[in-house]
Order: sequence, then C-alpha cells, then structure tokens
Amino acid sequence: MSEPVLSIRNLSVEIPTRHGVVKPVDGVSYDIGKGEILGVVGESGAGKSMAGNAVIGLLNQPAHISGGEIWLNGTRIDPLEGEAMRKLRGKDIGMIFQDPLTSLNPLLTVGDQLAETMQTHLPISRSDAMKRAVAALEEVGIPGAAERINSYPHEFSGGMRQRVVIALALCAEPSLVIADEPTTALDVSVQAQIISLLKRLCRERGTAVMLITHDMGVIAEAADRVAVMYAGRLAELGPVRNVLTKPNHPYTHGLMASTPLAAQGQRRLHQIPGAMPRLSLMPDGCAFHPRCPNAQEKCRHEPLPSIDGGRSACWFPILQEAAE
Repeated sequence: MSEPVLSIRNLSVEIPTRHGVVKPVDGVSYDIGKGEILGVVGESGAGKSMAGNAVIGLLNQPAHISGGEIWLNGTRIDPLEGEAMRKLRGKDIGMIFQDPLTSLNPLLTVGDQLAETMQTHLPISRSDAMKRAVAALEEVGIPGAAERINSYPHEFSGGMRQRVVIALALCAEPSLVIADEPTTALDVSVQAQIISLLKRLCRERGTAVMLITHDMGVIAEAADRVAVMYAGRLAELGPVRNVLTKPNHPYTHGLMASTPLAAQGQRRLHQIPGAMPRLSLMPDGCAFHPRCPNAQEKCRHEPLPSIDGGRSACWFPILQEAAE
C-alpha cells in the first residue's frame, strides 16, 4: 500500500480554561490516501473542525497541539510555525470553509484572488496566473469564466461562490484539501452539484480530502471511508458502506437510526437520549457510556480500547459482521 498523503497519529489538542484544561481532540488517529475522501462526522462539538484546524495550523490561541504527530507526504508538519506553515497552506494543503463570503476578500475580484494565490506558491507570471485563473473557474463550472474573472464575490450566488472557493483551494495543486462543512449553507440541489464537483476534481487530480460534516447524507454520497467522532475521540472508522449500513459502535448506530432514511415507515425518528458531555466535565471511561444502551460497568471506569485492529473504540460493539 502506498504511503498516505495525510497521517494523523494520536493527535490531541488542549485548551487551558479557568475550569482546567479541556481536550477537544483526544488521541485521534487516521490516514487519508491519494485520491481518497475521508468523511469526518459527528455532533457539533465533537472535535471535527478542531482536528482539521490542527492539521492546517489554524488553531486559535490558547488552543494548541499537546500530543501526537501529523505527517503530510512523509514529512512531519505539526512542529511547523510561522512562515514555514504559511508556505504549506495553499500550496500543499487547500482549505474549503463553510461560508464562502468569509473566506473570500470582498475588496478583490475573484481573478485577483486566484492569481495572488498561484503567484504566492507557483513560479508563474501575472499573465500566466490570470490565464490559469480563468481555466480554474471553467473547471469548477463557472459559466462565462473569462468575463466573470473580474467580478467581485458579492456578484456571485452562494453556489457559485462555493465553486470559486473550491477553485481557490485547488489552484496551487495541493495534495490535501480540508473541506469544513462545504455544503451547509447551500440548498439541496446545489449541495449535490458541489459534492459531485469536489469528487470529480479530486479523483482527476489524485487529491486527498478530509470532508468534515454533520450530514450523513453528504458522507454517504461523497466519502470512501468515514471517521465518526464523539467528544473529541474517534468512535468508529471504516469503509463508508460498512459503517453506515452495519454500524459497529452504539453511537454510530444511534446516528444512523436518527436519519429520515433509516426511519422510513416509522412515525417518529429515533433519538439518542441525553447530550454530549461538556469538555470540562468528561466522564471516566467511555465518554458515551451515560447515553449508551450497551454500557456496562467496564465502560464507566476503564479507558477505551484502541481502534487499531478493529473498527470501533468500544468494549461492547454491535457485532453485526460476526453474524454474516
């Protein structure tokens, strides 16, 4: 098997607060291969975006990486700071944010923003950068790209702005793209177009993608594998078909049972009782045990088993595969 584009090993992020140190990311490990889309899913506050921000070096102080390693194309990048990390962003790692209006400069045309990014990271002239900018907009499906190159972000619709952001993330030909809730602000039909576009471009370029979302439908449509996070920890990891149709962890099972598709023919959606614990009040043992129907005494006190060699970090998983 070829070396993964991104390798995260036992990554932990800490934030010191007046109530003590909290860990929004706690011992997370996974790889993303060339041309692969890994979906990272979980409730709000599960640590999905924090893990992505740690990879690209955008943690807001006082949040910081407190343990583990991040490797990109065989090079360790988590110790990088300042200018070294800035050179990595855009060139080796592209970022697609949830709201395109906050990631595009309203005072510059989209052509200027694309050209500036390419000239920062690639040895090309201004005229070549503008030609590439037109080609990049055409590639993401912007009609009349040669004319729209001089338009400002506010002159595009929401879906078209997101296409511009995708072009911006890919224009310097990065090996990894982190897409943080890239379809949340869009209507359903535009969501499908954006996901299809992202899949096509990444397959053609061989780009690895970390797709962060809370939408199981987006995961089912776009991802090759899925990492399910809960309270900063990795609950389950595996091929998307296996995880979504035969969930191994009780939390993943609850997530899938709460989707409308899984509840067809039922009058009410399934609901996971309780709420995710506050990071400052994490329970001992498995963080999910207060809400878990399978919880036993072992779950309340003993540290979670490693996910290595298995599909889920659970003492009493739902062993559906064994019955096949």
